[in-house]
Order: sequence, then C-alpha cells, then structure tokens
Amino acid sequence: MPIVEGLSFSYVLHEMPRDRLPFRRWRFELWHGARLEAAGWRTSERDALRALRKHASRVAHAMFGLRPPGDVPGGPALTPGAAVRLIHGGIAFVLVPRQLEVPDALGALGA
Repeated sequence: MPIVEGLSFSYVLHEMPRDRLPFRRWRFELWHGARLEAAGWRTSERDALRALRKHASRVAHAMFGLRPPGDVPGGPALTPGAAVRLIHGGIAFVLVPRQLEVPDALGALGA
C-alpha cells in the first residue's frame, strides 16, 4: 500500500486552571498552518494526547478524500512538547509542538 508523506500538524497541549470544576482538565489544539482543525479538553493528559492523534488522522485522511481507519493511530508515544511521526492507514504525518510567537515590544518602539 502506498503511503502519503509530507503532512505536518502543530499542536498545543496544556493543563487548564482549576475553576468551578473539581477535577483537572487538559486542553488540546490541532493546527494545520494557520487553521485550527480541532480543539477540546479531556480529563487526563493521556486522553488529550490520544484525541490529538485521532483528530490529526481524521483531518489528514479528509484532505485526500479518504475515510480514516476505525482504530486509534498507534505508534510512538506522544509526550507533550515533543515532535512525533505517525502512520495511520495510508497517511504519514508529523505532530510538532506549536511555538507561540511573542511580538517584540521594544522592536516596535525602535522602528
């Protein structure tokens, strides 16, 4: 089976502050370029990482008009802040942490 290569998604994963809910929550975001493809929260970091892999596979397959396989994409463990290459069905993609750019406030003053 041929495998489609070259897709890259970025992600954000962080623990949400506790508020009126008595349990911990982890927020995830999946980005493809400047487009937010999926976002949500889970009650454990492990479940949030699994959701990232699942949504990335769903989006990658949809880009080529394919239906993703029913199982959750396996492969190397995704640890927060690390990049990982995954293969699910006939699609290979990379999940890379999204670096938020902070504008240089002093640079704007000097120009």
